[in-house]
Amino acid sequence: MKPKEIILAALEGKKTERIPVTLIGAGAWSIREYGITFQEMATDAGKMSDMLVEMAARIQSDIVYPGSGYPNFPVAALGGKIKYREIGVPDLEAPIASSEEEIDNLDITRVDDDVVMNTVREAFRRTKSRIGEDYLISMTAWGPFTLGARLVGEELFIKGVYKNPAFVEKVLDFVTDLLIRIFDPLVQEGSIELITMGDPTASGDLISRKHFETYALPHLSRFTGWAQSKGVLTHLHICGDTTDRLDLYPKTGAACISLDHKTDLFKAREILHGTMCFAGNIDPVSVLLQGSPQDVEAACKEAIEIAGTDGGFILMPGCDIPPDIPRENIKKFMQMGHQWRL
Repeated sequence: MKPKEIILAALEGKKTERIPVTLIGAGAWSIREYGITFQEMATDAGKMSDMLVEMAARIQSDIVYPGSGYPNFPVAALGGKIKYREIGVPDLEAPIASSEEEIDNLDITRVDDDVVMNTVREAFRRTKSRIGEDYLISMTAWGPFTLGARLVGEELFIKGVYKNPAFVEKVLDFVTDLLIRIFDPLVQEGSIELITMGDPTASGDLISRKHFETYALPHLSRFTGWAQSKGVLTHLHICGDTTDRLDLYPKTGAACISLDHKTDLFKAREILHGTMCFAGNIDPVSVLLQGSPQDVEAACKEAIEIAGTDGGFILMPGCDIPPDIPRENIKKFMQMGHQWRL
C-alpha cells in the first residue's frame, strides 16, 4: 500500500499492513532542514512546493502539510502585520480587533486576493500534482478557537469567555466563515481530501471542558460539517491534557484527533477506539528533541502497544515539533511506523 492509502484507511478505522506514521505540520523543522526561510517561500509557490516535495522524499511522512507555519496569515490578510523570525514560525505583531463593531468592519473578502494565502493554495496544488498519488497532501490552518484568539488577542478572548460571551461568539462566527472561505477554492476544485487544523488555544491547559463544549466544539463541528458536505475529511490537533474531554471529540466531526503527550493514551484507546481515529502522542521535547534514537524507539513502541494494532491509530508526535530536533530522531520515529508490520 502507498502511504496515502495507509493513512486514508487509518482515518476510516481500518487495519493496515503497517503502523500509519506522520509528523504533524513540522513546517519549522522541514524549512530549517531544507535550508530556506518562511519569508523566502511566502510569495513563491514554486519554492514552497519544491521544499515540500524534497522533504517528503527525505522524511517519508504519510501526510504532507502545505501551509504549516503560515496559520497566522489569514489575520494578516485582513490587516495584521507579520513578524518573521530567524528560527521558528512567523507570528502576528498584534491583534487587529477588540470589539464587535471592529469585527463587523473587517472585510473577509480580502483573503481571496492575499498573496501569501494564494501562494499556500498554489503550493498545495503543485505539490499534490507532483506527489499526491503517493502521499496525502493536507493544507493546514488554525482551528476556530485559536484563530479567534489570534484575531483579537488571547487575553481579551479568554477573558471574554467569562465576561463577554456575545463577543466571543461573534468572533467565532466570523473566523469560522473565514476558514470556510480560505478552503473553499480547493474544495470547489475537488482537489483537497484532508484539512488539518491545530487548535492549541482550545487546550485542556487553557480552557475547561465546559468552555470547550460551549465555545470551541460548536464551531469546530460547523466547519467539519461544511467540509464533510463537500466530501472532505478533517484532522484536528489540540494541545495540552485533554483527557477530561476525550468523549467530546467524536462530536467535533473530525476524522482524526491528534493528542498531546500529556493526554492519557490508555483512556484515549478506551474511549475513542472504534469511534474515531486517534493519533499521537510522542513527546516532541523530552523524547524527540532531547532523547536519543533509542529513547524514540522505546517511546514509539510503548505508544503502539497501548493504542493497539487493530486499526484507527496513527503514530504522531504529541504536537508540532521544534525546529532543531536531530534528523536521526526523526528517522527513527518514521522507521517505527514503516517497519512495524501488523
